[in-house]
Amino acid sequence: MTEGTTTTAAEGSDALTRLEQEGEIAADYLEGLLDIADLDGDIDMDVEADRAAVSIISDSARDLQKLVGRDGEVLEALQELTRLAVHRETGDRSRLMLDIAGFRAQKREVLAALGAKAADEVKSSGAPVKLEPMTPFERKVVHDAIAAAGLRSESEGEEPQRFVVVLPA
Repeated sequence: MTEGTTTTAAEGSDALTRLEQEGEIAADYLEGLLDIADLDGDIDMDVEADRAAVSIISDSARDLQKLVGRDGEVLEALQELTRLAVHRETGDRSRLMLDIAGFRAQKREVLAALGAKAADEVKSSGAPVKLEPMTPFERKVVHDAIAAAGLRSESEGEEPQRFVVVLPA
């Protein structure tokens, strides 16, 4: 191994350790929250796409729906609070992703299908397609689906009315 390869491997290991630490801090914070709310749930930690990913799962997903809220609004707020808890402990900004009761995983599937459908529409018509306003998470999933279909897309507008435009190749 050359010195550059060793340094790169060490940096990758450091990044993984940092993300695992973020996940553990987030898990501790969320366990405390579950205790306060008197809700049962198991915490699952992982690292996905250079982000810490934490999921709260339960056999009784109905109880966890309170933590998801309407259209994931409570989930988004809890994710921000969890990121702040991680920031408080580490001093670094966190890009942690939180999922509760599989809400984001299901949403990701629906959005990927929406992106693929929009890509097909643009390929057949040759005209750009504007989608409804979405959260940053939702737009990211759609952008990835558009790229996988071989097209490009852009986000336009101002939050909270920011939306994806799918463009011809």
